[in-house]
Amino acid sequence: MASIENDIRALANPERAVQSQRYFKTGPGEYGEGDTFVGLTVPQTRTVARRHRDASRTDILAAANSPIHEVRLCALHILVDQFRRARVAADRASILNDLLQLIADNRVNNWDLIDSSAPYIGAAVFERPDPLVLLNSLAASPSLWERRAAIMFTAAAIRLGNFAPTLHISVALLNDTHDLIHKATGWMLREVGKKDIAALRTFLGNHATTMPRTMLRYAIEKLPPSERAHWLAARGQTKGAPPEGDAPI
Repeated sequence: MASIENDIRALANPERAVQSQRYFKTGPGEYGEGDTFVGLTVPQTRTVARRHRDASRTDILAAANSPIHEVRLCALHILVDQFRRARVAADRASILNDLLQLIADNRVNNWDLIDSSAPYIGAAVFERPDPLVLLNSLAASPSLWERRAAIMFTAAAIRLGNFAPTLHISVALLNDTHDLIHKATGWMLREVGKKDIAALRTFLGNHATTMPRTMLRYAIEKLPPSERAHWLAARGQTKGAPPEGDAPI
């Protein structure tokens, strides 16, 4: 771990660190409360990750338990790279189990950490005989990050043309009260719509009138303006800022 962490610390930028702590809501009572940043950009963490792409799992998991956010992010980049290179299902399952434990231990504990790992390592969820058992359990968790993982794992299924898990978990999260869940669920619904517009429209037809407003706005962002207006009117919402952009999956 020391080598990974030392490489991260060598790129520290105190001014950026202050901005990052504000952006990732690390203040009292906020979702990232108490997290520590040293001020790297994502490309910088990826550069360090490439340097350590063959690190041992022991070193990766030690880094993933660092108190420094960017060290944990770098460890996840390495895990994703090793997952993509894994040719044996058992190796992919092992990496998934490690990620699940890190989330349960609150080490993968912000939206960027979930979104940098779950959409990719989530492919192993769908190699299990019972993927919905795991996804349902995560979606029902009191942990914000386990619930976000539940929907973000389904990005892997979307890439395979399997939209049922996303639609199923989206229903499970309809009554969630956290904005970060609304955003992630709407994002995944939008990704479904890019590949199967009929599936998205069916979902909206069943749930647009009651789904959280932010979730709806994210889901319909890529639809034609007239159709967006239709669904917003159905929800009783005609004003508001457009959804924020998301990283590609």
